[in-house]
Amino acid sequence: MTKLSKTLIAAAAFATIATAAFSQAAWQMNSGMAYMYAGPGKMSAMAMAAGEKNHDAMMRQATKVPANTMFFMHNNELYSVSGTLDPTGNFYRP
Repeated sequence: MTKLSKTLIAAAAFATIATAAFSQAAWQMNSGMAYMYAGPGKMSAMAMAAGEKNHDAMMRQATKVPANTMFFMHNNELYSVSGTLDPTGNFYRP
């Protein structure tokens, strides 16, 4: 294998690792946007309609998500739990 081939393979591996790490980044949620989970592999985002009437209708059914709430998938179902993860990824409740 030539030195160029080894360099290209190493670069491709690094790009794959960097892409996987980037996809693990925290969510960026913005005001005025709605994010919906519609089942395994089905997430969507769209701008909410402007107007006080629409906002009031949503707020009547809304519940505030407490700080330190984690969302995770298990058996193709979305779950949430209150707690945190240590640097190694282990769950604990403060």
